[in-house]
Amino acid sequence: AVNVAGGIIDPSVRPGIPLMEKLGQVFVGLCPGPISSIEVGVRGEIVEHDVSVLKLAALKGIFSRIVSEQVSYVNAPLLAAARGVEVSMTTDAKSEDYRNVLTIRGVLGDGTQVSASATLTGAKQIEKLVEVNGYEIEVPLADHHIVMMYQDRPGIVAIYGRAFGDASINIAGMQIARDKIGGRALSVLTVDSRVPDDLLDEVAASIEATIMAPIDILEL
Repeated sequence: AVNVAGGIIDPSVRPGIPLMEKLGQVFVGLCPGPISSIEVGVRGEIVEHDVSVLKLAALKGIFSRIVSEQVSYVNAPLLAAARGVEVSMTTDAKSEDYRNVLTIRGVLGDGTQVSASATLTGAKQIEKLVEVNGYEIEVPLADHHIVMMYQDRPGIVAIYGRAFGDASINIAGMQIARDKIGGRALSVLTVDSRVPDDLLDEVAASIEATIMAPIDILEL
């Protein structure tokens, strides 16, 4: 067992700590405005153990990208409280698709709902993003991602693929999920380097994206 923030952490919970810190950063990247509430969810057999540290890990990941000061397991809840952010946690022993799933859901000041989920898969415990805003995906977590939402229609992938290629941004992976043919599509790209904001704005305009979110993950 490992001691974090004054509590004993079960070995089966420990791998979820860095994953939840990263998921917090993904969540913040998806939020276009101030956060009013955060719900941290843990599903699967891991809930047999004390998983409260995962709420702290989520808050650390979230606030490390919001404030300039050093964020720890001790001050992360205080930072949330100081900003009037409601924080809750839910656990459920049932998990349908994966052994364990970690989720962060939030409501923004304007009522917009944002969510992201991740898991660890296989013998090598690969960190994967498995849900964004209700869309199911399976994307290995990397240092740089771009999340886009747009109306599903032919030629869109070619437009942003060419734009990033012309800017020497290498796309290492891509997964697209959609609610129906011709409906809204969510695309998650894995890229080798951070994408400049002006290029993201240009691509967003060209494909009429409703979401264009750069996700840059740091080791905390």
